[in-house]
Amino acid sequence: MWGPLDIPASGAQPFTDYSRWRLRISEGGRQTWHYLRNDDELAAWPQDDATKFWLGLKTSAPDLPRAKTALEAADNGYKFYKRLQTEDGHWAGEYGGPMILVPGLVIGSYVAGMGFREEERLEIIRYFMNRAHPDDGGWGIHVEGHSTVFGTGLTYASLRLLGVSKDHPVCVKARKTLHQLGGCTSMPAWGKFWLSVLNCYDWEGNNPVAPEVWLLPDWVPIHPSRWWIHTRSVHIGMSYLYGIRFKHPENDLILSLREELYPEDYYSIDWPSQRNNVNKVDLYVPHSTLFEFLNTFSVAYEYCPLPSLRRAALERVYELIVMEDENTGYQTVGPIPKMLNLICRVHVEGRDSKAARRHDEKREDFYWMTPEGLLMSGTNGSQLWDICFITQALVETGLGHLEENKQSLVKALEWLDQTQMTDNPLHFQTNYRHATKGAWPFSTKEQGYTVSDCTAEALKSVMFLQFDIDYTQARISKDRMCDAVDILLSLQNPSGGFASYELIRGPTWLERLNPAEVFANIMTEFCYPECTTSVITSLSIFSKHVPDYRSQDIDRTIKKAIKYLHSVQAPEGGWVGSWGICFTYATMFALESLSLAGETYENSPRARKACNFLLGHQREDGGWGESYKSCELSKWVEHENTQVVQTCWAVMALMYAKYPHAEPIKKGVHLVMSRQKPDGSWAQEAIEGVFNKTCAIAYPNFKFSFPIWMLGKAHHYLLALK
Repeated sequence: MWGPLDIPASGAQPFTDYSRWRLRISEGGRQTWHYLRNDDELAAWPQDDATKFWLGLKTSAPDLPRAKTALEAADNGYKFYKRLQTEDGHWAGEYGGPMILVPGLVIGSYVAGMGFREEERLEIIRYFMNRAHPDDGGWGIHVEGHSTVFGTGLTYASLRLLGVSKDHPVCVKARKTLHQLGGCTSMPAWGKFWLSVLNCYDWEGNNPVAPEVWLLPDWVPIHPSRWWIHTRSVHIGMSYLYGIRFKHPENDLILSLREELYPEDYYSIDWPSQRNNVNKVDLYVPHSTLFEFLNTFSVAYEYCPLPSLRRAALERVYELIVMEDENTGYQTVGPIPKMLNLICRVHVEGRDSKAARRHDEKREDFYWMTPEGLLMSGTNGSQLWDICFITQALVETGLGHLEENKQSLVKALEWLDQTQMTDNPLHFQTNYRHATKGAWPFSTKEQGYTVSDCTAEALKSVMFLQFDIDYTQARISKDRMCDAVDILLSLQNPSGGFASYELIRGPTWLERLNPAEVFANIMTEFCYPECTTSVITSLSIFSKHVPDYRSQDIDRTIKKAIKYLHSVQAPEGGWVGSWGICFTYATMFALESLSLAGETYENSPRARKACNFLLGHQREDGGWGESYKSCELSKWVEHENTQVVQTCWAVMALMYAKYPHAEPIKKGVHLVMSRQKPDGSWAQEAIEGVFNKTCAIAYPNFKFSFPIWMLGKAHHYLLALK
């Protein structure tokens, strides 16, 4: 559809002129990238430092006097980072890392008949080529992972769809690796699904994704409304496409891909026998006996589904797709359901429909340009999450009181004001949504999903900005803060812990029905130490400023949450992180919340054990370095290099616990200061985040917010220790 391209053999060279790219910030924090072909446009819209920075170009930031103290280093860091603040007050940034998202964008766009601008197409190709594993030419499920069938098969197919010749050296090398791994018959379930949509894998080779499950009564334990929001959102679109056996029409490229993706003859493959064939390099969660037992009945039903039941199920699923689109401004909760819904809406309503046009437009919200090329983000950004940490850092370190930083924080508060959700979703209970009135999202108000720790950290930021600084207006009223507290209190589970988007709705044994094979903890919500601790800190601070609102409920909630936090502390002393890597991340949050409950190194065996655990992993250079493998194994795995961000997390954890000895903190401060560049910035190091145990995801703004925060906090902390 997009035609062949003459791509140079080396993928390292830029395919477009980076001086012509611009990052546009629209109302509500929308972030889109634009390529200016017209020279008059170039003159009228010069590149700002944020655009230059994210493209890897030199900014206008000057070299600064070398910092002599930790506070000066923090100040230098913010002098640089302030340049990246957008006009509306937030900090834009990449939210990439997973290599399995861009193929969904490419395949979904291809089968829906949606193209890319030539510059976008070229930069997606370049991103794929730059991210190929240097040893074998394959791709993993994330940028730091080993080559897998999932990553290699989908990325290879995407390159071919984008117009790269099968004889290009990158394709030749990747195809060799793919064939050595056995080809796409051993791809995990979600990869098989995408290839089936493309018509390069037979639907008979998939385990059923029956839409009929949505017709079950809501009270049934396995009803999808009880699943984790990301899984049920993916299932909605998948079940519709599976139910109609959607597939792109055959063409020369599809026929060629059938030959290229498999070492054996495509037409000789026994497809039903491939349903549970998953390569060992991909497999993380094998199918349970319960899954296989229930799947036997699902397979039997699919041989002769009841037409009336299937029609009713498809109608119900499509209704849910439409409601999700309307609830989220056609963003959905993430990039995979976004593209699945896009295909469904185009299939039913046509390429020229309003729904198709809206979906086409909102694809851009997931694009992000990097020095390596164009990727698809894990959502439409991490705007809210990123603004919270830097605003708290500035207030707590005292940098927010400096005259030159006041306007920056005023703008940040304005953005937080505009981003709080003041109503419940358009389709609230009918689309199985948790309340949103009073909550903050992970990214933007339009995307519109309540997230527990985002709401907690945003409320904390607002309180810092409105109560601890004397020059800001009270933009967010007491009533709106109380609405946020109501949401937080509504999210506590019986264990005392807090999950991510909503209450836990299903039994734990639902995880035994996990069909994805490469991810864990995807079938229902789970309580997380990080989410729980963010809520503890936010409610604790709120109760001090507003003691007359639901004080007994808040006190009871905090006590239950602390009890949960105690119960999930690892025997070694740390806490396992589920959204950041890993023990350093979660232990920082845990010790902050415990300190607000009066538990510190001096009086709490738990806090002391956690500090000793971290100190046991401090390196000779003064820093910490933890691999994403810690998340997979739930035990500490050393990274080959010391990491600035993880060092900041560990040092902040020690300070939150009121660790009484200065030397380990000084060593950590020295390491972070030694890595600071002359302009005040820090280089990007290893990836910072993770989800569902196995897939790493990037938070590149962390390399500014946490060093600034830690250094400024350490300056005051070390003075107090003297």
